Amino acid sequence: MSSSDFRPEWFEGEIPPGSFRSLFKWGDPHVWKHPNQRLYRLMKETFGLDDAHFARPGRLGLEMVPEVSTGAAAPAASAGGVGRRGLAADEIDALAAIVGTDNILTSTFERARASYGKTLLDLERLRSGLLENLPEAVLRPRSRQELRAIVDFAVARRIPVYVRGGGSSVTKGCEAVRGGLSIDMGAHLNRVLAFDEANQTITVEAGMSGPDLEAALADARIRFGAKRAYTAGHFPQSFEYSTVGGWVVTRGAGQNSTYYGKIEDIVLSQDYVTPRGDLLTRDFPAASEGPDIDQIMMGSEGSFGILYSATLKLRRSMPRSTRRYSYVFRNWDDAKAAAREVMQGEFGMPSVFRLSDPEESDVALKLYGIEGTPVDSLLSLLGYAKGERCLLLGTADGEKGYARHVAKMVSRIARKHGALPTSGLVTKAWEHGRFLDPYLREDLGDFGVLIDTLECSVNWRNLETVHTGVRAYCHSRPRTICMTHMSHLYPQGCNLYFIFIAKMDSLGEYEDYQRGILDAIRATGATMSHHHGIGKLFAPWLEGAIGSEALALHRAIKGHFDPEGILNPGGTLALDLPDSERR
Repeated sequence: MSSSDFRPEWFEGEIPPGSFRSLFKWGDPHVWKHPNQRLYRLMKETFGLDDAHFARPGRLGLEMVPEVSTGAAAPAASAGGVGRRGLAADEIDALAAIVGTDNILTSTFERARASYGKTLLDLERLRSGLLENLPEAVLRPRSRQELRAIVDFAVARRIPVYVRGGGSSVTKGCEAVRGGLSIDMGAHLNRVLAFDEANQTITVEAGMSGPDLEAALADARIRFGAKRAYTAGHFPQSFEYSTVGGWVVTRGAGQNSTYYGKIEDIVLSQDYVTPRGDLLTRDFPAASEGPDIDQIMMGSEGSFGILYSATLKLRRSMPRSTRRYSYVFRNWDDAKAAAREVMQGEFGMPSVFRLSDPEESDVALKLYGIEGTPVDSLLSLLGYAKGERCLLLGTADGEKGYARHVAKMVSRIARKHGALPTSGLVTKAWEHGRFLDPYLREDLGDFGVLIDTLECSVNWRNLETVHTGVRAYCHSRPRTICMTHMSHLYPQGCNLYFIFIAKMDSLGEYEDYQRGILDAIRATGATMSHHHGIGKLFAPWLEGAIGSEALALHRAIKGHFDPEGILNPGGTLALDLPDSERR
């Protein structure tokens, strides 16, 4: 068999229920997204590998998760908040009386599922069979009353409480580093509580998934007797496997946020269960009643209170109005200038607006099947050279005339800056796989190739300082791919999303590399996150980014709502982070 005919043994076998792989597998156990041959060749060339390396995968994680006694995977208690906490038999009985015996889970598999998220650190620990930081029990409350009773019991007994939504956290957001309890919001607390077409709002429990929310809104005529279909407009890459509550408490962003806004622009009011009591905000579009409590609570990552429900603003669903486009610019400077001009043009906002730098553009054109075609040759002849050209793809949404006008203005500005139109077909190809990219991680990880992301927010003034500085660090490690794009844009700036792919031989090597990238992000003046949140993973960098006074204020709010420190302890948002761990 020639090298060009070789196909790696990408895994497509049955995944045993209860196995490590069933924990770290993304999404549907019967769905895969394998690297195409162009990406495969790029990895071989970049990492100095050959077909023999990909002839047999490494550890697939098909082993069953063993039973580990409660408390056996516990670290030593650290300073601040509550210490590591097990559960006595009478406490288990009392909690079972609250939620029912079917809704208290104590198997090691369920405890690991509740604690681990989807950061690469989680995936690689599970692939290696490493179990740590597990809760003692997982509770699945069926009502707000049960949630209130759980929190009251935990306060009285000083039991740590963690909250799980869809389990897609990439910041160690729900890791139970102090044991105690994990509350699974998605099992039962996933209902529509109210729909108000006059106000154009929907109120849902925090455990509602993205697809269930959008399905309800698309079917609003039948389900709620509405006049039309609606959308919340929030479509993160984790959309299929994340929850409304997770979006809210991390201040998440969807891929259409340039038009619809981030989740903090979509939330109108919230209902929290806190150790001090219940906190319900009101569903008015604006008020002048002191600091905005909704904004204070959003982004608190389960450390101030547990979000029970949220009222979301809705927009009319008009998919037939969507205009798709893509352009190739000659270089990064032209592309950046065009992006800023679009954002500051005052003619309306595009919906998806994704601009890739030269390295990512070259990879994207491989993935979309453009490389090596006559179109690729034509691009090169016209001066859109590999290693310099930049791909912009996007959509315009809203009322038909509005969407048409926005797409027209994007076209005018892109052409003014020398861009060549490449049609909406490229955007359609991206849309087809927009929620599938996370599936690549299992394939690559099977052969010791790691792919991960870090993202931040910049303004137009410091964009290039951050882009150049972070990429310089990423490429200081030889044989590493570092792709970058903007995907959430504003008149005052944008996010930068870094994707790195590397062949690494140990988890420690990955952790050192990730810490270096985070150091570079902060050193170049960007925010530590634009939409992933902070969790426990990025907490060591937070105080240096926002300042000591801002962190002190966060801690004061924490002290008010949760004086015993039972909610999500162990470093979340640096609220109880030991001084020795700050960077």
